[in-house]
Amino acid sequence: MKKSGKEQFYPVAMTIAGTDSGGGAGVAADLRTFNALGVFGCCAVAAVTAQNPAAVRRIDPVDPAGVAAQIDAVMEAIAVKYCKSGMLFSAAVVDVVADAVRRHKLKLVCDPVMVSTSGVRLMRDDAVAAMRERLLPLASWITPNLPEAELLLDRKISGVEEMKTAAAELSSRFSCAVLLKGGHDAGDLCVDVIARGGELHTLTTPRLEVPRAAAHGTGCTLSAALAATLALELPWKRALCESRAFVYGSLAQTVKIGPGISAMYPPVEDSIRLVKLARTE
Repeated sequence: MKKSGKEQFYPVAMTIAGTDSGGGAGVAADLRTFNALGVFGCCAVAAVTAQNPAAVRRIDPVDPAGVAAQIDAVMEAIAVKYCKSGMLFSAAVVDVVADAVRRHKLKLVCDPVMVSTSGVRLMRDDAVAAMRERLLPLASWITPNLPEAELLLDRKISGVEEMKTAAAELSSRFSCAVLLKGGHDAGDLCVDVIARGGELHTLTTPRLEVPRAAAHGTGCTLSAALAATLALELPWKRALCESRAFVYGSLAQTVKIGPGISAMYPPVEDSIRLVKLARTE
């Protein structure tokens, strides 16, 4: 990108995640989100999946040394401002990603992807333990949904009050900011809970009724949007609101990609007016 004869520095974000052959989640969704938000996207592929919005057919992990090599190659030449991790699948891959985050002093949004929208387990049991012990403590932000938070805390979570307790516990345990996503809960509002620096906030938008397949990739898109807006150096509250608005707009303006199949797509209209961030106790 050039302006007045001079190259303009472009902020860069990197995703470390699995592919989605259907294009709705994973690396495809992350790079699409980075581009839509004005951030140059790099990637390290941690696993290759055969899937569509309705089902995951196969998962092929990438050799951990290959994942590390991808990250190192990017970092040798490119000034990554923020990165996000998604589906890592195995403990060995979690370990090399944690080593790379530490080695390159990367700012990390960790989306602990464990279960697909269609219900397929996307992380081995040993990888959950490795994530708890090695990767989450290195993150600046973690963005679990309710089922993922339940796996991390080994208990059920129901309702906003329990979400507040869970978010605060996760923030204290891993010494990071937490965006606990409430999309799996019920109600007229979609309520997320943020725990950061000992404070709690709620982040709300109206709940949209969309087909299950159309919601495929919401978690990937939200964490990628957060990494992108932080790479753009937006204040954290503004980054959260912009990220949630991006996801809301992507759901409100889905596109048809097959017979009876719709998918999220970067929105044309800005939905920031519908996002409410409020301090809570």
